[in-house]
Amino acid sequence: MNENENNTYININRVAEAKGLKSNRSLRLEINNQESKYIAREVKVNGGTSYEILYSSLEPEIQQKLQEGNTKSTALVPLNYQPTTFVSESARLTSLARLDIVKALLNYRKKFTTKKEADSMFLDLYNSGMYLPKVFKFIGTISIGTLHRWVKSYERYENAECLVPQYKFNKQGEYNTILTDEMKHILLRFLLHQNKFNYGKAIKLTKEILRKQGYENLPCDLTFKRYAENFRKNNYAEWVLKREGMKAYHDKVEPYIERDISKIEVGDIIIADGHVLNFQVINPFTGKPTRATLVGFLDWKSTALVGYEIMMTENTQCIASALRNSILNLGVIPKVVYQDNGRAFKSKYFQHCDFDEDGFNGVYANLNIHSVFAKPYNARAKVIERFFREFQEKFEKMMPSYIGTSIEDKPA
Repeated sequence: MNENENNTYININRVAEAKGLKSNRSLRLEINNQESKYIAREVKVNGGTSYEILYSSLEPEIQQKLQEGNTKSTALVPLNYQPTTFVSESARLTSLARLDIVKALLNYRKKFTTKKEADSMFLDLYNSGMYLPKVFKFIGTISIGTLHRWVKSYERYENAECLVPQYKFNKQGEYNTILTDEMKHILLRFLLHQNKFNYGKAIKLTKEILRKQGYENLPCDLTFKRYAENFRKNNYAEWVLKREGMKAYHDKVEPYIERDISKIEVGDIIIADGHVLNFQVINPFTGKPTRATLVGFLDWKSTALVGYEIMMTENTQCIASALRNSILNLGVIPKVVYQDNGRAFKSKYFQHCDFDEDGFNGVYANLNIHSVFAKPYNARAKVIERFFREFQEKFEKMMPSYIGTSIEDKPA
């Protein structure tokens, strides 16, 4: 630099950027120190005070960085503005609308003594949607930080091009982010892990791995979180399958058919299932405490339990008795029985089988009842499961011999 440039004062924020500092606080403390190595002066800015440091008093390496104009605060995002090589029509219109807002603010500031008061009033007027209605309809609400950023860019370059949205133009459907492929890959390894790490933990672990690999000045947590949220939104099937497993994938992702019970009448379809009672009774055959089994038939239309039987085990005799009680209570023979996949329900006693003996048919075939079996591990397909949950809450838990449904649910 020449002599005149050596006598130039540099804004404290630019010096902080050159040093790679997140804020200028440490520089302020150094300047206010009586034995400070910097020569500085106080200046008025935006109704407050700031500092400028004499260029020649800065460290040689900082002078070199300022001279080259190659200050780095991150290895990923360039600080210096560069004209956009390609601008879409939408981006061009956005930049012009932003320019209208900036010019309106600069004119509005002339009515006030301080920028702070003017900017606050202007922001309230603009966000009301009545001050610049057409621009507001196109841009929407903005914050005070966004407004100041636009003004700063315009004051520096004085054209609409500096207000063009700095979006990346990627292939269709790809999320725009400053994260590199390596960063995405590591983050997704944690997010799609079967241990189901939450966003915060996955981001923390990702950053630890990246720092270990030599990365510095990583993007903020919010950048990682936004990418994670976008990935979950657009890849929900993969998210559920890898984090929660195949059953959750079947329950939450796979297509399904909705049933319309308005098309059936009472007694047309009954649902059968067995339920091991969660309280103990005395087994009449052994004299020992045991958990009996309730087999119930629930009418799909009315959701009423139309027949049941309680025995020590779920066997053909128990199911046949419950079916008989259901038919007697309904007064009609059902057209369809929708039932569990249990061994007793699939017994030859109920189902039609092709045997060499002529005339051998199961009970359902003899009664002209069509039997349908539920998919394994798909409890929500059988509406009788809800009855069993209510039965547990309202009846089983009131029994003195209640033992709970699991170790966690076991009474103290």
